[in-house]
Amino acid sequence: MARKPRDITVLHGHRVVSGSELRATFVEQENAADNPVRLRRRIVHGVVLVMLVGLLAAAIIVAVAIMNGQIKLPVAERSKAAVSVCPAATYDYTPPEKVNVNVYNSTSRPGLARSVADQLAARKFVVGAISNTTSSYRGVALVVSGAAGQSAAFSVQRNVPGSDYFQDGRTDPSVDVIITGDFKELAKPELVDQTPGRLSCPREERRIVDDSTVPLSPTATPTGG
Repeated sequence: MARKPRDITVLHGHRVVSGSELRATFVEQENAADNPVRLRRRIVHGVVLVMLVGLLAAAIIVAVAIMNGQIKLPVAERSKAAVSVCPAATYDYTPPEKVNVNVYNSTSRPGLARSVADQLAARKFVVGAISNTTSSYRGVALVVSGAAGQSAAFSVQRNVPGSDYFQDGRTDPSVDVIITGDFKELAKPELVDQTPGRLSCPREERRIVDDSTVPLSPTATPTGG
C-alpha cells in the first residue's frame, strides 16, 4: 500500500506560513496605514500634543518672568475718595457755651489735660471729663466727635490749631480733645478764626495708608489729668 504524500505545509503539527501569505499580510497592514480615518486621527493627536507642549512651555516662561520681575501683574489700588473719612461740609462757628468738651492727656507731661481744660473753660466751653489716656497718634491733638458733634468739633479745632479730626460712632454732640506729643498751646483767644469753614484732617493721607480710621477711644476715669 502506497504511503500518503507528506503535507509540506505542516511541520510537527504546525502550519507553515508561506512567503506569499507573509507578503499579503504586510500589504494589508500598509493599506491600513493609508486609511484616511486613521490618518486624520493621527494628525489630530499630533496637533493636540503640540498645543499642549506649547501651552506648558508658555506657562513656564511667564511664571519665570513674573518671578524675575520682568512681568508685573496689575494691582488694584484703593480709591482714596472711597475711604476718606474727613467731612466735606462747611460749618459755622458754634458758640463755646454750646459745646461740651472732654479733655484727655496722652503725653508724659503731668497736669496738661487740666491746664488745657481750664483754658477752654475760660473761653466758655462746657468742660466734662478731664483725664489721662494713651494714644499712638503722633501730632498736635485729636479732636473726636460723632456726626452730631461735627459743628462743635469745628469750633474746638479753631482753638486747637494743627489738630486732626476723627469721627467715631457716638450719637451725642460731645467732643473729645486728646492732647498728643506735638502740642504746644491753644490759639490765643483774640486770634481764633470764627468764620465758617471745614473740619481739618491734616493726617488724612497717613490715615488712609495706615488703615487707622479712629484713634484710641479714652476709657480712663477722670483724674487730675
